[in-house]
Amino acid sequence: MTTSSLTTTTRRSRLKRKSGWRGLVYIAPAMALVTIFFVLPVLFTLWMSLHKWPLLGEPAWIGLRNYTRMFTDARFFNALGFTAHYTLIVTIAIFAVAFPLALFVEKQRPLVSLYRTIVFLPVVVGLASASLLWVWLANVDSGLFAPLFAVLGLTADRINLLAKFDTAFMTIIVMVVWKIAGFTMIILLTGLQAIPRELTEAARIDGAGGWQRFRHLTLPLMRRTMALALILSVTGSILAFDQFYIMTSGGPQNKMISVVYYIFNQSFVSFNLGYGAALSIALLLILVTLSVVQLWLLKVGDERP
Repeated sequence: MTTSSLTTTTRRSRLKRKSGWRGLVYIAPAMALVTIFFVLPVLFTLWMSLHKWPLLGEPAWIGLRNYTRMFTDARFFNALGFTAHYTLIVTIAIFAVAFPLALFVEKQRPLVSLYRTIVFLPVVVGLASASLLWVWLANVDSGLFAPLFAVLGLTADRINLLAKFDTAFMTIIVMVVWKIAGFTMIILLTGLQAIPRELTEAARIDGAGGWQRFRHLTLPLMRRTMALALILSVTGSILAFDQFYIMTSGGPQNKMISVVYYIFNQSFVSFNLGYGAALSIALLLILVTLSVVQLWLLKVGDERP
């Protein structure tokens, strides 16, 4: 190897090292934020979960007893079952509303910008504020829904929508869809607009109908975007708390206690902070597992080079 080749190789290695250090400097603020607001709290929660941690007094080391306790906690498994049921129903409902809306507003038509704005407006309302709004709307005396249903003949008399499990559950589902569908619509709209127009025009010229283009072109190319929307919807549904706490307080008959609501009760009502921390770690593992499974399913069927 000649001297010039050695000089060139040395110069390239120096440039690579400089580039690596420059990249670390650029990501350092983000790494600091993640460390401070995620990594350290998770580690502290893990440490708490290994203790009997009262609100007042000294924590006592108990090892894995908080984790073994949850396997015999029937109320925890009831909360898990309800959360899974809610997540399944609300995710399907959100996609059933958001996807047609995305297809509708994706095409250029009169007032399409106004339609997008109207659908997206509920997203900017906080979930707690939206829950309080719907509590008022569902109020049997001063709300809107009870007299409206009676006038339309849907009910024989004014009913309290939040008094029974079935009607309260459906009211919460409708509220969440009203609140979240616009956000999911925007994500799906981004995926639709990323599909090359040349492919759509070529399929149309080849004689493919609307359903064929949707099935064999739109859906395959939307797979990654739909997976992102699905992960966000599932994660948000599993972490649901505000709507159950504000609209029903876990009722009727404690049938609407989600996992996060149960963790809240254990931590800040019963003051079992150590057990609440263990439940939080278990919920984190569930979320990570579900996200990994969804990402793996996303890769299935990808074309290999």
